[in-house]
Amino acid sequence: MRVYFPQSIIMIAAIHNMLLSNNLNIEFLTTQLAITQNFFDMKTTVLFSLLLMGLFGLGAAYPQQNASKDKQMLRKMYDFHLGNDQSYENLRYLSTQIGGRLSGSPQAAAAVEWARQTLEQLNLDTVYLQPVMVPYWVRGTAEEARIVSGFYGTQAVNVCALGGSIATPAWGLSAQVIEIKHLADLDKLDKKAVQGKIVFLNQPMDDLEHDTFDAYSHCSGNRYKGAPAAARLGAVAFVIRSLTTAIDEFPHTGGMAYEEGTTRIPAVAIATRDAELLSGILSQDPALRLYLRTSCQNLPDALSYNVIGELRGSQKPEEIVMVGGHLDAWDNGQGAHDDGAGVVQSIDVMRCFKALNLRPKHTLRCVLFMNEENGARGAREYARLARERNEKHQLALESDRGAFVPRGFSLDHTDSLLLPKRVARLNSWSPLFEPYQVHLFKSGFSGVDVNFLKDNGDMLSGYIPDSQRYFDYHHTANDTFDKINRRELSLGSATMAALAYLVDEHGW
Repeated sequence: MRVYFPQSIIMIAAIHNMLLSNNLNIEFLTTQLAITQNFFDMKTTVLFSLLLMGLFGLGAAYPQQNASKDKQMLRKMYDFHLGNDQSYENLRYLSTQIGGRLSGSPQAAAAVEWARQTLEQLNLDTVYLQPVMVPYWVRGTAEEARIVSGFYGTQAVNVCALGGSIATPAWGLSAQVIEIKHLADLDKLDKKAVQGKIVFLNQPMDDLEHDTFDAYSHCSGNRYKGAPAAARLGAVAFVIRSLTTAIDEFPHTGGMAYEEGTTRIPAVAIATRDAELLSGILSQDPALRLYLRTSCQNLPDALSYNVIGELRGSQKPEEIVMVGGHLDAWDNGQGAHDDGAGVVQSIDVMRCFKALNLRPKHTLRCVLFMNEENGARGAREYARLARERNEKHQLALESDRGAFVPRGFSLDHTDSLLLPKRVARLNSWSPLFEPYQVHLFKSGFSGVDVNFLKDNGDMLSGYIPDSQRYFDYHHTANDTFDKINRRELSLGSATMAALAYLVDEHGW
């Protein structure tokens, strides 16, 4: 029998000393946990893991002398945003007067100019445009689909082309349909069973997932990979069930991609109500045909811009606390939740600092990215220039999950040993957020745009509002300004401003 008691004594003594000196070292504890997996039995490892989890919060103790000042400052911020916030009226204009603003479009150009002028009105230290070449895809005017069945007649259904798709022939196309529940099901089919047909991927988002973003992530890759996978087996078109838990008549667009050397076929999303209808009729009439007609096209890349505003840091101007969202939005709606909300919230963080006469220690930067939806060219260019200039982001915070009631933040970083310490630090601020019912502080994905800064070694964060209704509107004609709640939008602005203030004031 092997005895591990001496190793246990060494570790417990080390933890005890760190607690006495108020210098709990998370990296040391993580290393010791790895040691337990090599030398201890499973029961001992689990017990030691629980011990470490219980101590993480103590290791990031929040100095009480800061609490009173910070509590007052957060109250000022929330009062400011609830009483003087401009984000709602800014979003009204962006959504209803400019509307859908897919990269390369005249609406996207109008959004860039609106954002530049709006930031300039805040009297920041600097406002500038960062040029970037972006894809220019146009939906066109024709989008129609019909189920044609010998038993059930002809029924129109709601579809929309996926971003980047080619069009059908001008007269449309008609073919039999083969239904699959998972994209991997194509691997089980013979090419003869698919050739000349339309592949219909009828995979619902999982209603049992509490976080709808988790349910979305399990399906969203199919939208990118579906058309090439179907084309390799000779399909003439690809139809995907819209990515939402709702059953309605609104088809959800989104980006897709083709593969070099694979035939390009039209790709559309079908509304969930009509996906149910198509599946039901198909079960009774396998010979039915689906007629599709779209007129989308890919035009040459266009010049566009990220829009950036800054308040220069008073102590560490070379280090950046960033807030941001993406200016572009799908053309079939107004882009109110996705991501007009994140844009106006980020602008109002800057407005809050100016109104409260807060001079940041680090440079506070607002970045409004272009082309998140179908290429992320703006984010790639921003990250490239940040590397070139050796810029260090103390925080890169993105709002791209809609304008619903605030829940918290996620953190992400390349260093798996450093990340738990940063999450613990974030959790140490939870009493400051408690009056505003903000409570979720965890590691996890931050956002598409800021994620390109991850390889730079920057600390990334995603603002997390409640997710339950987001995919009722995401990428649809239903994403309109009337779906925005003013108070929830303003509370999100305040919550983002609060985190930016705490990181700027205290660091990690």
